[in-house]
Amino acid sequence: MKQSKILQSIQYNWIPKVLAFVTALFIVIAVRFLNVTDRIVTIPLDVKLSSESTFVPLSLVPDTIDVILTGSEDIIYLIDPSSIKAMVDFSDVGSSGISRRRIELSYNEEVYTDAGLTVDARPTTVRILFSERES
Repeated sequence: MKQSKILQSIQYNWIPKVLAFVTALFIVIAVRFLNVTDRIVTIPLDVKLSSESTFVPLSLVPDTIDVILTGSEDIIYLIDPSSIKAMVDFSDVGSSGISRRRIELSYNEEVYTDAGLTVDARPTTVRILFSERES
């Protein structure tokens, strides 16, 4: 039975064809991931403390954090840092000692994901030392 000309052309010199495909795939992946860079911006941190609580912070309360934007170099420098909001909530502190809370970032996730960007806070958590309020 005779093979079709297309099948014969695929089978002829198949090793160089596979190597060329793997090389092209490697180049595409390398260009895609070597073009990724980080941009660090400092944004204000909104720290919520309860005014009615009997516990007050003894340590410094941070007012800014660093946010790392990761993505294509062409896009990350077009991002306006003021479009990202950071908040941490200590309003539920109920005992003295060190309390740790995770920083919550709010931004338009759909737009950032569609552009291939990731947004991370540094540090990811905030620790504050609380003590009982003196009367």
